[in-house]
Amino acid sequence: MKNTVVLSVLLLLSIHQVLSASKGVTTSLKAKWSMTPFLLETSEFIGEDGNEKFWQFIDTVKELTVYKQGESVRSYYNLIIKKAGQFLTDLQVNLLKFSLALRSYSPAVHASQQIASDEPPPEACPAFVSIHGQRSCSTKDIKKLLKAAAGRPRPYLNKNDHTYPGATKTDVPVVILYAEIGTKKFTVFHKVLSEKAEEGKLIYVLRHFVADPKPQKMLLSGYAVELAIKSTEYKAVDDTKVKDSKTVINDEDDDNDVQGFFFGTLKKSHPELKDQLVDLRQHLLESTNDMAPLKVWEMQDLSFQAAAKIMSVPKFDALKVMRDLSQNFPSKARSLTRVAVKQEMRKEIEANQKHLSETIGVHLGDGELFINGLHIDLDVHNPFSILDILRGEARTLEGLHNLGIRGEHQANLLRLPMNAVDDSYALDMRHPAIMWMNDIENDSMYRSWPSGVQELLRATFPGVIRQIRRNFFNLVLFLDPVQEESVELVKLAELFYKHKIPLRIGFVFVVNTKDEIDGFSDAGVGFYRLLNYIADEYDLSQALMSMVSLYNKVDVGETLSVDTLSAFLKRKFPKANAERILGIESEYDDRRKDGALFYKKSGLGAVPVALFNGIPLSPDEMDPDELETIILQRIMDTTTAFQRAVFMGQLTESSDVVDYLMEQPNVVPRINTLILSVDRKYLDFTATPVVDDWEDTTMFSFLDTRDKTAVVAKRMKYFTNNGKILLEADYDDGISAVTMWIAGDFEKVSGRKLLLNALKHVKSSRGVRVGVIDNPSGKPSEDNTVLYRAIWASLLTQKNKASAEFVQKLLKEESRQLLQQGTKMKELLMQGVEVDAFEKKFNTLEVDFIRSQQLFCRDVLKLSPGQRAVVSNGRILGPFEEQEEFTVEDFHLLEKITLSGSAEKVKAKVKQMGMKPKHASDLVMKVDALLTAAPKGEVRRDVHFIKDSHSVLHLAPRENEVFYDVVAIVDPLTREAQKMSSLLIVLSQVVNVRLQVFMNCKAMLSEMPLKSFYRFVLESDVGFLANDTVSPGPVARFVELPESPLLTLNMITPESWMVQAVRSPYDLDNIHLQKVTGIVTAEYELEHLLLEGHCFDLSTGQPPRGLQFTLGMSRDPLMYDTIVMANLGYFQLKANPGAWTLRLREGRSEDIYQILSHDGTDSPADAGDVIVVLNSFHSKIIKVRVQKKAEKMNEDLLSETSESKGIWDSIASITGGGSKKDVGKKKKEDVLNIFSVASGHLYERFLRIMMLSVLRHTKTPVKFWFLKNYLSPSFKETISHMAEAYNFQYELVQYKWPRWLHQQTEKQRIIWGYKILFLDVLFPLAVDKIIFVDADQIVRADLKELRDLDLEGAPYGYTPFCDSRREMEGYRFWKTGYWASHLGHRKYHISALYVVDLKKFRKIAAGDRLRGQYQALSQDPNSLSNLDQDLPNNMIHQVAIKSLPQEWLWCETWCDDTSKLTAKTIDLCNNPKTKEPKLTAAARIVPEWVEYDNEIKRLLGQVQEQGDTAAQKQTPSLSQQKKDNQRDEL
Repeated sequence: MKNTVVLSVLLLLSIHQVLSASKGVTTSLKAKWSMTPFLLETSEFIGEDGNEKFWQFIDTVKELTVYKQGESVRSYYNLIIKKAGQFLTDLQVNLLKFSLALRSYSPAVHASQQIASDEPPPEACPAFVSIHGQRSCSTKDIKKLLKAAAGRPRPYLNKNDHTYPGATKTDVPVVILYAEIGTKKFTVFHKVLSEKAEEGKLIYVLRHFVADPKPQKMLLSGYAVELAIKSTEYKAVDDTKVKDSKTVINDEDDDNDVQGFFFGTLKKSHPELKDQLVDLRQHLLESTNDMAPLKVWEMQDLSFQAAAKIMSVPKFDALKVMRDLSQNFPSKARSLTRVAVKQEMRKEIEANQKHLSETIGVHLGDGELFINGLHIDLDVHNPFSILDILRGEARTLEGLHNLGIRGEHQANLLRLPMNAVDDSYALDMRHPAIMWMNDIENDSMYRSWPSGVQELLRATFPGVIRQIRRNFFNLVLFLDPVQEESVELVKLAELFYKHKIPLRIGFVFVVNTKDEIDGFSDAGVGFYRLLNYIADEYDLSQALMSMVSLYNKVDVGETLSVDTLSAFLKRKFPKANAERILGIESEYDDRRKDGALFYKKSGLGAVPVALFNGIPLSPDEMDPDELETIILQRIMDTTTAFQRAVFMGQLTESSDVVDYLMEQPNVVPRINTLILSVDRKYLDFTATPVVDDWEDTTMFSFLDTRDKTAVVAKRMKYFTNNGKILLEADYDDGISAVTMWIAGDFEKVSGRKLLLNALKHVKSSRGVRVGVIDNPSGKPSEDNTVLYRAIWASLLTQKNKASAEFVQKLLKEESRQLLQQGTKMKELLMQGVEVDAFEKKFNTLEVDFIRSQQLFCRDVLKLSPGQRAVVSNGRILGPFEEQEEFTVEDFHLLEKITLSGSAEKVKAKVKQMGMKPKHASDLVMKVDALLTAAPKGEVRRDVHFIKDSHSVLHLAPRENEVFYDVVAIVDPLTREAQKMSSLLIVLSQVVNVRLQVFMNCKAMLSEMPLKSFYRFVLESDVGFLANDTVSPGPVARFVELPESPLLTLNMITPESWMVQAVRSPYDLDNIHLQKVTGIVTAEYELEHLLLEGHCFDLSTGQPPRGLQFTLGMSRDPLMYDTIVMANLGYFQLKANPGAWTLRLREGRSEDIYQILSHDGTDSPADAGDVIVVLNSFHSKIIKVRVQKKAEKMNEDLLSETSESKGIWDSIASITGGGSKKDVGKKKKEDVLNIFSVASGHLYERFLRIMMLSVLRHTKTPVKFWFLKNYLSPSFKETISHMAEAYNFQYELVQYKWPRWLHQQTEKQRIIWGYKILFLDVLFPLAVDKIIFVDADQIVRADLKELRDLDLEGAPYGYTPFCDSRREMEGYRFWKTGYWASHLGHRKYHISALYVVDLKKFRKIAAGDRLRGQYQALSQDPNSLSNLDQDLPNNMIHQVAIKSLPQEWLWCETWCDDTSKLTAKTIDLCNNPKTKEPKLTAAARIVPEWVEYDNEIKRLLGQVQEQGDTAAQKQTPSLSQQKKDNQRDEL
């Protein structure tokens, strides 16, 4: 039956003769730089896994490029992947293919290429070395160049440079090799340099350099293209004809049904009707794509209907359907209205939405993506950063997988909250050795203060310290009374006390602890005894006050002496017996040692040292001049933390504040910088080696570091303190949460002491086990491993407790002496030990396994023979210095830190898996090392749904492979869905995912949810054509678009990309497919990668407004420049991959300011030159701190003094109209600067006419400034010819909308934003005044008049709207409502023409105020409907507007006909009454418009003819080039 229907429809069609070629739009984006070879990109990918792997890979592919000639491109690509596969897991290989498809490492390769070209390379050199600035192409010259290298400055190395892992010497010359890996020439150099580097004769650095890069550019992906449907209320399309392109485009899949027909199936069953079927499909599509607007009641349920449609198809097609519906929504909307929605689906969606909103704050209609619980914000993240996240996660996921952790356990462990490494640890200050000078809570002097903690939340003036009777702020000073610094610190303490600062002050006096010393020979001891005497006679605070008066007798620069003490005692206490107080028999000597002991145990650095609320201050902060400010600043900072604690209810009226402080997770019993340091190294336990014996040392030596670690972990034996049954409830589970390995030479005292301390710690601590690794000082033999073999034998043959006791005895020095005197080992054994078994084991142990242990210490722990180290759950501490002690207290601290990190939480999870204690303890150690070594990201969320049968799409992962847990919450008809559907499809092709997609639908829609067609350009692997050559690359293809609507093309790219259209004959702002035959092609280019930054003046803390930066390279220091904004001190500079130097601009910026420090850059923070390396597609954001030079403190950057004369020369003019060198002062005064923006061919046509009208009415030289972002390729090509013909200058300026400023999505509104929001940063400081003229304006007067008009102190002047055309009264929106009340008696101004005094504008920070107000208002989509006009009018009270005389702007809509005669400019305003198209209005209203138009058409015609003749001459050579390039795609 169906066949007959099809045939009859086909018959009808053939009568109609419907034949239409496929129409559509394709968009591509090229990089600005040449194609980079895949091999080099692969090496960069592997290099991310560590320097060692990078060089191993390079050795493997030494001469791989010889295969390039013989193989097809595809098989060469496969060969690279195969070679890389030797170093990567399967998952990483998939990520590598994805990164090659994205060309993610191309910027890194090109950055090296650019650094090489800056060297520059010697002539005709396939590879060269640079040795301290001198270059050579031959290995023969290396020796000669090395000789004198030391006399030349060392080259600057970047963080990402590849340095050969040779001998680590820093005082040898640096040799940089610029070469292409895989080539013969590289191999020759590499052999010589790697040998010399291993001998320690030089440092060898490799940078990629391709001698003759191929001319093709590569196509990029990772961006989106949108075709938005434009409003056609006012007809604004150019009527100039365009030549059509002959491109053909492949149809999208035939699998989707078109009005019930499945064409894929029909074509298979009726191949003979293929052509007619294509026509039928096209005809049906035309009728479906009827874009007639839907009624409101038809729209209401669209989101749920889309979800129902997605959930109803087989789940493997669901994502494709979602992509199709969201990305082609305007033409699918009508078909969705027929879909029925089940009630249970609605209910389930609502229940889940309520749950999500309560648990993770996701509201209905929101789109969110989670990968392994990490929130991926799609506004911030792009495919490049998502690839990085996948890669970072891969290490952890594969690790867990290799450790045998599967399914739910994986998610549970991943979600454990890791305590981030704290960089401010606090010492517990509840210690009797601290003498407190005051106590805020109990002393009478503070009695009048309120004591409630709620007082903290009372409002005060900024900077006021609240006086509350609680010990919120505590300062402890560790002092040696005799030190010079103590004098000033005591005086400072008194100052705080006298001024009633709410600070409790305590002292710890660190004095001589020897018993025989008395107060007459040591001033410190005397001081302590005197203090005790006064405290006994009176009280402690009196004693400490006396101490202050004692120090007042000591001059600055002097120290306390015994004489001063005796004199003080005589004067103050004449009756006291000095001998009894200070002498050898003193009664006042008790607890003298306490202070010194507490100080020693605390592990603090040299005295004097201070603790604020337990946190030690750094030595720099201890300077008495600085300390006062620092303490007051700390009090301010800590107040906010206390306020939060009170607000959250963690600190209540009944809390003891000091106890609360000391129970925080960052409080430790001892400060040991080694244990607490932020820089931590971990072992990798995730390997599963093929062999696990360490008896065969040769075999063991061939294993890589991960395998060595795994073998040692498997064979290790432990001392524990478990297995005792305590109370029934407290049954010991036998699992150790902390595993420590002690490495050292136990024939040395230091090694024995370390192990002894570890074992003492085990005795006192339940959850710790200790393993021992021998690292003898010499080559292991019977003699130098006696003790270790005894330890090992004891571990193998004895029970826990006995073994530990025996080893402790063995390690004592007396046992050592007994053994040396000839006592037998077995005689040291305790009672109840199986002597025979031990003796047998001890006598038969070989030393081979100890050799393996020594190798492990050398290669993995990086210890020299005999050095000591401690490993705690995989974290390596060491090597220790010979004299360095690691005490029992240190072991205690190490255990605490390891447990609080994540060990405790990991143990709890592992316990649930029900394993034997030994395995469980091993697993805790391995998982803890893996998780704590992983970089700390944000918190992982646990996203789950109450019900998931009707509203959640599930895709299960492949069994027994590593998988990513991906949860997407999305409304299928939103911008997020357009992006996410493509992303999820590619993600599931790249990695194994467990996917859940929840349909977060919005009900009761009142307008169309999407008004655009959308394509996300992303591929999971490099594509090849049928003939095995690389496909040209990813492009955005739109086919089967409806022909009636008017479309505008937008590129949606990652934040830091600046793209521009470089080739398209079509008007991309107004695409009307009815008028096109064939395909509209648009080619874009990634013109710049942005370098963004924030700059602050250190002395004021404010951004230095008007400061200028320049960016360049060593050969061309000024390539781009910019101005710092006051908003966030923001600046942006255009750049591309490579190494750049950032400097202050010559002139006032450099005269007044200097750069002090910088973060996020690639040179040391104190280096004079700020070097920034751009080597990825990610955003690069830096921070720069500047300060005025001492002698320029009172100067202002923006003051009236003129800029230096040379500024015109330094503006990087984009093309033709640059100025001559001898531009004098007079000339600078006399340039008319005109600014305009245009988008679309019609407005560019108007723009040319406006320019011509300006030029016809002035004799002053004119310079036009155009916003480059939206100009068409054809305008950019022809403007230089026009400049030549009419003798004007021009410059194309561009600025990327900053990421922190509220984004507009509609193109027209973005362009309006550019008209007003960036006036202070678009133009160089030398431009004093600029006049903005709308593109559709015709000028009839000399604009010089307007420039010279007195603005009476206002930063800009606008013309008010005319009132004279009476019949338009009903349309004057500014006469009523909001505007009438806001403006008061002021007028509403039109933004088609305005003049800006940029000096004044910058001086009063008008740009920053406008952006601030915009940021506040633009969050509301209904405000600022005419952005460029409403904003200045809204700000009229803050930024004054000078009203220009009415004749400066006439437009027919609002002004009457009589005023036209005096008009100086005529604007083609839209007429809301007649809606007359612009072109007809222009010809009717302005008679000269047609003449101007014809004149420009003639000029463009001549330019076109010249271009055509030039192109004909070139054609033959081009086709030849194409043939040559077939082989070179890689």
